[in-house]
Amino acid sequence: MESTSKLEFPTVGVVGAGVMGAGVAQDLAQTGHDVVLVDVSGAALDRARKEIRNGLRAYALFGKSKERLDAKAILERITFTTDYPLLAKADFVIENVTEKWPIKKEVYERIDGICRPHVVFAADTSAISITRIGSATKRPSQVLGMHFMNPVPLKPLVEVIRGFHTTPETLDTANRLLGEMNKTSVVVEDMPGFVSNRVLMLTINEAIFLVQDRVASAADVDKIFKGCFEHKMGPLETADLIGLDTILYSIEVLHESFDDDKYRPCPLLKKMVDAGLHGRKSGRGFYNYD
Repeated sequence: MESTSKLEFPTVGVVGAGVMGAGVAQDLAQTGHDVVLVDVSGAALDRARKEIRNGLRAYALFGKSKERLDAKAILERITFTTDYPLLAKADFVIENVTEKWPIKKEVYERIDGICRPHVVFAADTSAISITRIGSATKRPSQVLGMHFMNPVPLKPLVEVIRGFHTTPETLDTANRLLGEMNKTSVVVEDMPGFVSNRVLMLTINEAIFLVQDRVASAADVDKIFKGCFEHKMGPLETADLIGLDTILYSIEVLHESFDDDKYRPCPLLKKMVDAGLHGRKSGRGFYNYD
């Protein structure tokens, strides 16, 4: 584990303690950063602490590194808090709140008044425009997208999104932080869904239509993708991992942004989300996780 004193970004703020926020916080703490993990919900912070503890065990089992992890020391690097003003000491902020514009807008207006003027904001979003997010701040040139993949500590590549006002200096700053996290990036332009989710969400949504139309079971859809294309996970296993509520929000953003019916959410997806079947995080989605 790296020494905090050698890092250019010794303290990183992480806003939102859901699945992605917990993963980002774990990865940062593993790579020697002090983390201020903020959420409005104490219950969400408690779940994040548990997820990070489980994540550290999974990393030890499946990670490529053979280094021994000191889970206690890593957890002690993370401040779990509902106190937003603690973000004033952050050298970089990564936001991971839910994919709903009114919520994100409120978060950015709030942190813009707390964080120091030079601090860069990265939105870990799968579909919402980075340019729109930048407009909620007084520093749009210092706002960019960082689309991490789940589970964050095990994924070496990050999709980085350049908003309309994002400067090359901001991209360089983000890449230096990612370097400290032992990750590389691919920079893409700001369009809804960017590259990964514009393709992935359509695939998952269509896979759900196949189940709804009784063309194949969820297990058989996934089996075809794994057996025929050598994918590690099928589209419906991936949907459960991401969270069906997140899938629905992302598809809705794409549908609204492009005004194109090819992005219309599958009724079965809406029904499952309404029923509380959100995938792994709720214990049930297309598969059971009890």
